[in-house]
Amino acid sequence: MKIGAENRAKLGAMVVLLVIALISVWHWMSSSAPSSAASPNTSAGTGPATTTAPRSTGTPRAFTKKRTANRNNPVVASLDPTLRFDLLRSSESREYTGGRRNIFETEAIVIPTPLPPTPKPQPGPSLPPQPPPPPPINLKFYGFASKAGETKQIFLLSGDDVFLAREGEIVNRRYRVIRITNNSVEIEDVLNNNRQTIPLTAS
Repeated sequence: MKIGAENRAKLGAMVVLLVIALISVWHWMSSSAPSSAASPNTSAGTGPATTTAPRSTGTPRAFTKKRTANRNNPVVASLDPTLRFDLLRSSESREYTGGRRNIFETEAIVIPTPLPPTPKPQPGPSLPPQPPPPPPINLKFYGFASKAGETKQIFLLSGDDVFLAREGEIVNRRYRVIRITNNSVEIEDVLNNNRQTIPLTAS
């Protein structure tokens, strides 16, 4: 496989050289054919004499115009590879002045001070929930059941029920009679630990 690749490369190079040789021969034959055809006629004297225009050895006009145009056009003239020492000397003598701002000095940057955040109103201390008021004692002081000089005994009314009670007794299984006076009675609710004074109801 390696020998075949080398042979193909050599064969390709030979073909390229052969094509170049053929083109050179054809170009040489086409350029020398008119001069060889004209020489017999001149030597024999049978044909009209042909005059060959003298070849100018100076600079062609087209090239002269092109160079003139290049001098007038600064863009095209800048492409001229000739080293210009006068331009180098002028660039060396030029002094850099710079702008008004000094690039080596830092300017002070003023950063605005942020405003402090507005404090949020703090909620006040929460009050503990108040206990519900005690239920009222559903009794009425209706009158006295005792006579003068006897231990005081009173009538207590709860709806349609009538109770007789002395001091220290419990009525309706929850109300204790604490103290009896001539105009009122002090009752304690033993279930709610609540005391209330009930006035005497006029009959």
